[in-house]
Amino acid sequence: MDSAASDVIAAFGVAGPVGSAGSAGSTRTAVEPEREPEREEDLKPWQLDRTRAPIATKIVVAGGFGVGKTTFVGSVSEIPPLQTEALMTQASAEIDDLSATPDKLTTTVAMDYGRITLDDDLVLYLFGTPGQKRFWFMWDDLVRGAIGAVVLADTRRLPDCFPALDYFESCGLPYVVAVNHFEGTPAFQPADVRDALTIPPSVPVLIMDARERNTAVESLLALVRHALDVSPE
Repeated sequence: MDSAASDVIAAFGVAGPVGSAGSAGSTRTAVEPEREPEREEDLKPWQLDRTRAPIATKIVVAGGFGVGKTTFVGSVSEIPPLQTEALMTQASAEIDDLSATPDKLTTTVAMDYGRITLDDDLVLYLFGTPGQKRFWFMWDDLVRGAIGAVVLADTRRLPDCFPALDYFESCGLPYVVAVNHFEGTPAFQPADVRDALTIPPSVPVLIMDARERNTAVESLLALVRHALDVSPE
């Protein structure tokens, strides 16, 4: 068992039914397509043991438009992620800055949702926020009940993550900054990004690739550890 996973079980919440983290049941705005029932061999140990339930912990994935939130959730989720993607229209293209993502054809209009089991006793439920300003009104609902947030940053558009940083600072929610390194862009050290964004020394800053599951999981583990460090005893 990862030490962060062990510690979070003792520090956050009470073991309860799956899906009891925060307001996970109240923020879903899209209807999931019907799926075939999971085969028993595909189930996790905590799904087979009816005598106990794992800690269900809610994590928010935030950041600017087109920074990789949907990709992040999809790369780590052990279930088919719920995505509320809509095609970009001419009207939205006139509002959203597509200069750094000219090939982007869809955008998240409500949220992304996924699940990852870090240990038999710890399950993270991931909620990705929409990036555009016109959808920020949903953030209060998506953040309710979360233990922390991963703020994704793109070094080509660092100012785009300022709203997320300001939001989590103002509400006191623990967060980490994960720099999503896109192909063909200059590589920066975490210290450079920290200075550019004036991130407090206590907040972890990581370089990762949202497409790579291992680096995305490391970002989640860093958040769990950080949330434990700053949580009241």
